[in-house]
Amino acid sequence: MKSPRCTGVAPVDRTAGIGELRVPTAIAVTGADLALSPQDERTLPAAVLDGLDQQSLEDALAAVQSLVDQHGHLIVVYSRAVPIAVEQRLHTIRSLLESDRIALFRPDLPPLAVAVLVRQLRQLASCDLGPGVLASAGRLLTHYLHAGALLGSVARLDRVPGVGLKSHARSWVPGSQFGVLAHPKPELVKATPETVLPGPEFGTWLLVARGHLQSDWVTDVLAPAWRVQGLRETELPAESADWWGTGKAIEFCAYLPDLSVLYQLVASVRQGVCHWCGIDVIGDRCVFCSATPPSASELAVRSARELTAGG
Repeated sequence: MKSPRCTGVAPVDRTAGIGELRVPTAIAVTGADLALSPQDERTLPAAVLDGLDQQSLEDALAAVQSLVDQHGHLIVVYSRAVPIAVEQRLHTIRSLLESDRIALFRPDLPPLAVAVLVRQLRQLASCDLGPGVLASAGRLLTHYLHAGALLGSVARLDRVPGVGLKSHARSWVPGSQFGVLAHPKPELVKATPETVLPGPEFGTWLLVARGHLQSDWVTDVLAPAWRVQGLRETELPAESADWWGTGKAIEFCAYLPDLSVLYQLVASVRQGVCHWCGIDVIGDRCVFCSATPPSASELAVRSARELTAGG
């Protein structure tokens, strides 16, 4: 397996030459509870842009500009449950700074899984991956996460497809608890010692965050069924109650913890160059400038112009 080549953090020019250290791309979150404790000694810290909607626009601009100046590129990851004012402020800042060095990434994941994904990016940020590849890796790594929750009610759950009226009606039965898988494929079961959710077919660790719900189903039933290789617990993110429609929840996420495995997954994907901003990317869209590959007709016109230039 290809070993990750990692860099140290040093006050050197971000366009360092061969053999020189570079400044790692900054990974930022919109709340401190999305900045999980390090997975290993190589996990870089996350920048926390907390209360963006509460501070003045001038202060928010200065905070983001400082990160870009220090690191060269900034990737801000946030959940779909973030207050709309925070998301609007992020887009305003990016627009006012007129910067294609700021990537805003909002994965379709529950808050705890967003925090796990952020930590994986923080692990990879220590390696020899360019900012475009690192930002693109966020979309790639979501495919290797299994995220869900044990809920005391699904009456207000509207972010997971397939939760119909029958499930909502069953929520009114006293003592009912439901195992819900939100990603990668939505699934809902009534939680019993005999029922589990479909899990990953590869070795993972499980992160568990307990809300206002008393149950050992996740740790005693689900974890053994998923054959997890390690289990850790953390606090429930503040946005989880809104995302799941209830604070009576125990959120969980199965993930790949090993940096060498994460690096291999990213490094094995073919890289390309964004035709607009020129940075290396993986996938069909640049996360920084949002450009997609040119169409065949655009390529044909460009080729004709190059061939006839100066003719």
